[in-house]
Amino acid sequence: MLAKALIFFDTEFTSLNPYEGELLSIGMVKENGEEFYIELECEAAPSAWVRENILPTLTGEKIPREEVRRRVTEFIGGNEPVMLAQVNQYDTIYFYKLFNGPETPFFWMPLDFASILFARGYDPEEYGAGGKICAELGIDVGKYREHHALDDAKLLRETYLKLKDRG
Repeated sequence: MLAKALIFFDTEFTSLNPYEGELLSIGMVKENGEEFYIELECEAAPSAWVRENILPTLTGEKIPREEVRRRVTEFIGGNEPVMLAQVNQYDTIYFYKLFNGPETPFFWMPLDFASILFARGYDPEEYGAGGKICAELGIDVGKYREHHALDDAKLLRETYLKLKDRG
């Protein structure tokens, strides 16, 4: 698995309850910086928190799920890269729902960035806007919109690469 490419991945969704919720947007960034962002048609009612914090950031065209699957698969490519998400439990389950099961273009084992931070001695709750991890690494979080799938994926990539450079 170490030879596989990484794709930094984030989603926004209507609810923390995966039985009721649906994806709203997907952001991905390859290690080389190539970006992908898409917003989905959605019928599920968003939670109050999502209505207040996520829906205002969704200004793009809403794409049908079948077309989203096609575009996502095209971006990811056929080499089964590894998904790396900040807390992959939600991102992964919603992504599996999009593909109607675990057969996706990603390698079967996603990675959880929060666990990587924990293993390196960081408190994962100190990551992101206002967190001391990004400040310590010299990352300007002001250039990223919080709770926007593409910006969250871009911040994840930048943080990962800075940690990797530290050895």
